[in-house]
Amino acid sequence: MKILDITVTKFTYKTRKHQDSHGHSHPGPAKDATQALLTVKTDDGHEGYAFQSPDALRPAIVDKYLRPACVGEDAFARERIWHELERSQRGSGGHFADRSLGALDQALWDLAGRALNLPVYKLLGAYRDKIRAYGSIMCGDEMEGGLATPEDYGRFAKALVNRGYKAIKLHTWMPPIPGAPDPVRDVEACAAVRDAVGPDIALMLDGYHWYSRTDALYIGKALEKLDFAWIEEPMNEASPSSYAWLSKNLDIPVLGPESAPGKYWTRAEWVRAEASDILRAGVLNSGGLTPLVKTAHLAEAHGLNCEIHGNGAANLAACLAIPNCDWYERGLLHPFLDYDDVPDYLNSLADPMDSDGYVHGSALPGLGEDINFDYIAAHTVP
Repeated sequence: MKILDITVTKFTYKTRKHQDSHGHSHPGPAKDATQALLTVKTDDGHEGYAFQSPDALRPAIVDKYLRPACVGEDAFARERIWHELERSQRGSGGHFADRSLGALDQALWDLAGRALNLPVYKLLGAYRDKIRAYGSIMCGDEMEGGLATPEDYGRFAKALVNRGYKAIKLHTWMPPIPGAPDPVRDVEACAAVRDAVGPDIALMLDGYHWYSRTDALYIGKALEKLDFAWIEEPMNEASPSSYAWLSKNLDIPVLGPESAPGKYWTRAEWVRAEASDILRAGVLNSGGLTPLVKTAHLAEAHGLNCEIHGNGAANLAACLAIPNCDWYERGLLHPFLDYDDVPDYLNSLADPMDSDGYVHGSALPGLGEDINFDYIAAHTVP
């Protein structure tokens, strides 16, 4: 089965998610957004798909990097294709990013699953068929009744528990919100959530603030008293020595790196430096599903969990395939948004959650995305 062509289809859809000047999402009025669908086609009629931002799949990337490396290749040669493309990133001047590489890798996995009529998580080994989800709360805002106060976080967390979540992760206030970041207010939000949900719900904090060592230590010590499951990315991840210092000074597990470049090579250095107690990786920041699974096995070999960053079909496949991951990240969640609303370009969610807080592996072949091709065709844009 040889790869015949790679195409990109840009289309519009409605969303109520808006990004602020620092890239953080908040709810707002419905608007048109643009998405892209990468399609890998083979000479025997099989296809594989991956969604990604149009910028990551612009013609300059597809024509210069993806298509030359793939057309004529064995469609099952994911490893060889990934390594050839990864090496070409060095000379791209940063233009050929991990998200572009990862989209192609996802599409190849989807293609393999569809061709073999099997879900990808089973191709990867299927350690389990379901996994507990944590509700990943959107970062704070200034909206009345939204996430403007610690009390707002507490009320929303209680609603998530009533929905079935057995774990909740906070993202607190971030710039450009006035006064952010503020370690005292962050701790107050964490305390409000613990008070609202009681002792039996697992709680986590994604700091995401590039705090100093002393601020991160202050927050971590407070989270120890609140019995949090982990503290995530509180400092700049370009400094693994700061994380090694923090891990040695806290009893609560430190999780990272989330956004550090370098794929599994960087994460191997974090393991070697004992920079975190739990490793972190996701499809978007690892360059695809292939290197993400390698990172998880790297962590397993050193007795570490690898908690997968982000939602989506490919990340869910990884969560179901590996033994050393306790949770699937379901979000981002907000009082004014309904995560269970199906996007226009899908017929159903890839990660529906049952009333007991579990997300189940899809029986659909491939990554498990039930794509609404008719919608995409009707809303295609140049």
